[in-house]
Amino acid sequence: MKFCLFSVSYAGFWGQQQLSLTEFIAQAAQTGYDSVMLMGKRPHLSPLDVTPEQLESIKDALAEHQIQCAIIGGYTDFAGSSATEVPLLELQIQYVQQLSQIARELGAGTVRIFTAYDTPRMSPHALWGQVVSALQECCDRAAEYDVTLAVQNHHDVGVHSDALLELLHDIDRPNCKLGFDAWSPALRGENLYDAARKMAPHTAITTNADYIRLPRYSYQPELINYQKEEPDLVRAVKFGTGFIDYSAFFHGLKEGGFNGIATYEMCSPIRGGGSLENLNAYAAEYLTWMKTHLL
Repeated sequence: MKFCLFSVSYAGFWGQQQLSLTEFIAQAAQTGYDSVMLMGKRPHLSPLDVTPEQLESIKDALAEHQIQCAIIGGYTDFAGSSATEVPLLELQIQYVQQLSQIARELGAGTVRIFTAYDTPRMSPHALWGQVVSALQECCDRAAEYDVTLAVQNHHDVGVHSDALLELLHDIDRPNCKLGFDAWSPALRGENLYDAARKMAPHTAITTNADYIRLPRYSYQPELINYQKEEPDLVRAVKFGTGFIDYSAFFHGLKEGGFNGIATYEMCSPIRGGGSLENLNAYAAEYLTWMKTHLL
């Protein structure tokens, strides 16, 4: 299993310290990671901005620090738009194609993508069909660059493990695999060991972060009491200190045959703040936990 660090963690979102891609690559290598996942949007690796010269500088940084670019992180939502004259699906398919071309340039074999959020504009069956069709075309275009697309269990369509397997069956492309993560099934109450073991044969990558649950209540003055609100707020904490049973998750993945790439991300506010020192401590703790529990 390869260990990978996602550049979104150092992109300046959610109050975090922002590093350039070359700075991030150096930091990931110094921390001890085998590979990196590069965020396929601004401020890191947007197809709109990247030039051949910038790609060369990234390749030089990878070579200098002896670390691999394994994954490009794409951001898609194939729900489209209510304005049918706007070709949002076509634009996203082109985006995935461009990310696949960049991935080949950098030696990455995988582009991570999402499905779609639910929308009241379409029935669930119509949206499902639209997502399948778009992902099939994305896979066909990515295949021209020898790139695998990893569908992450993030957006609403196909988010449950059984639904995601059904979606994968409908897409029916050899270069379509899963980016199967623990945090979504953990929040939704799936059995992590069973889900991971079932999904492992189809999983190319897994992206990991740990969280605590913070229950929410609203005060009801007329009752002099509190009303429980759903769902809980969650907050990112150091790996292995949250509520997600990663021991069960990785045990299931390994028993199911997974030997792919495990990526750490900080893609939300984290306990302790977004200083570079705190980010580095979180990134280092992930490696420590993984090597202690899995190797």
